[in-house]
Amino acid sequence: MQTATSFTPIQWAQQAADTIMAKFEAEQLPPERFHYHQGVFLSGVEKYWRQTKEQKYYDYMKRWVDSHIQSDGSIPRFKSDELDDIQPGVLLFTLYEQTGEERYKQALYNLVPLLKNWPSNASGGFWHKGHYPNQMWLDGLYMAGPIAVQFAKTFDEHDYYDMITFQALLMEKHTKDPQTGLLYHGWDETKQAKWADSDTGLAPEFWGRAIGWYPVALLEMFEHLPDSHKDKAQLIAIVQHLLQSLIKFQDATTGLWYQVIDKGDKTDNWLENSCTALFVHAIAKAVRFGYLDPSYLQYAWKGYGGVINTLTFDENDNVIIGNICIGTSIGDYAHYIARPTSENDLHGVGAFMLMCVEMSLAAR
Repeated sequence: MQTATSFTPIQWAQQAADTIMAKFEAEQLPPERFHYHQGVFLSGVEKYWRQTKEQKYYDYMKRWVDSHIQSDGSIPRFKSDELDDIQPGVLLFTLYEQTGEERYKQALYNLVPLLKNWPSNASGGFWHKGHYPNQMWLDGLYMAGPIAVQFAKTFDEHDYYDMITFQALLMEKHTKDPQTGLLYHGWDETKQAKWADSDTGLAPEFWGRAIGWYPVALLEMFEHLPDSHKDKAQLIAIVQHLLQSLIKFQDATTGLWYQVIDKGDKTDNWLENSCTALFVHAIAKAVRFGYLDPSYLQYAWKGYGGVINTLTFDENDNVIIGNICIGTSIGDYAHYIARPTSENDLHGVGAFMLMCVEMSLAAR
């Protein structure tokens, strides 16, 4: 039987990938559409493959994409009014790079230009989903930001740089709390959503995983956004301040972060692995990019160790990653606390893999 101290970070990433790959054929990864649950997990697989060049991981990712992308680049099973279904398109860049097949490029042109006419609030902020009018969610930047910026760089479609940096800045402007430095889960400019504050339109709480998507998205965007871009310095400063603010809320005993970030003193609040994994990834990557001092790695290693300490194994030595909040919309404190947890949920495993691959770089 394996133990929680058995592996290096890159080996933990492999354990997580192998566990999901043993459970699901690529074509059967749930849900049955082109969606960010699979996209986040396979982004972790893709980053693992780039570090190790182990072919079976690339092949698994490609099989899933090929089960959704038709020969003409069309994508029959995706929701064209949900940012969540744009995100898996980031995988297409690697496949186009590796194969040169035009259908991958065409699929990107079927996805990313949707953003040019995306439903938006009065300030120009993207709706998260068609049935959530005027609602901007932090999660949305991860779903649309990295793919749009990489598209801009890859195909010289530079309008997308300004489009997405505008979204990132608007989101931070309206969700940042000046006291804690944290970001509220969402903002409704019309104040009509049932969760929206009647004065500000803000969501009532700082939900862990939503906050995690925001710096992870920006750091992905920075890999392709030119250093000369007018908004890059401001966005880097935003990442720096957010990560520095988050460190103040890291649980001193476990190294983990809470489901509702700033209310660790409440007895019904609980420590959550996917947000912790995203924060660890972002802190370590910000250090690697030179945006944070190397001393911040101590917080990343503490969070990483906290997640590793929660892991168990099944009878087949497959790793079990628990304490993952299931997919969650915006609500009040009771809503977040009552959310069920899952084991080996795809976006939790994806966050875990992102963490492990980044920490393998930090360990060098």
